[in-house]
Amino acid sequence: MFAEIDTISPDGGTLTQVLKDTTEAQPVSIETLSQRVTQGPAGSHALSGSWRANKYTRSKNGATIKYRCTADGFSAETPLGERFDAKFDGKDYPVEDDPGHTMVSVKLLNPNTVEVTAKRNGKVVGILHLLVVPGGKSIHVIFEDKEGDTRTTYEMQKQP
Repeated sequence: MFAEIDTISPDGGTLTQVLKDTTEAQPVSIETLSQRVTQGPAGSHALSGSWRANKYTRSKNGATIKYRCTADGFSAETPLGERFDAKFDGKDYPVEDDPGHTMVSVKLLNPNTVEVTAKRNGKVVGILHLLVVPGGKSIHVIFEDKEGDTRTTYEMQKQP
């Protein structure tokens, strides 16, 4: 079950969204702070209008992922139990413990870059590009959301 609480600041310029996902073995919390870009139509609800997210935080159990890359394949696992183990052979592999029944295929683009393609019902829903930054302490990530037609770039830090 998902529960979301949206709160508008008294001046109407900031939106705080708190999402709790209790579909996992351990609940995941996500908080997003957004700034208003445009007002909604006159007389509309305070949430109406356009917003731009500028700060995003997740509970640690929903923000941690363990990767393993070998000459033969790539695997990923979260503390919540979602995991896959795929070979660099172009075939689709299931993401275990995933309510969306996602399948993934992986490509080794070069010694420092892996591409993970996610599919649901045979349709590509996302492409994840993972590039290990020189020094190996972070991964530069580009996520292409094919359903939402968006592209997000961020850095993941290696945990000690």
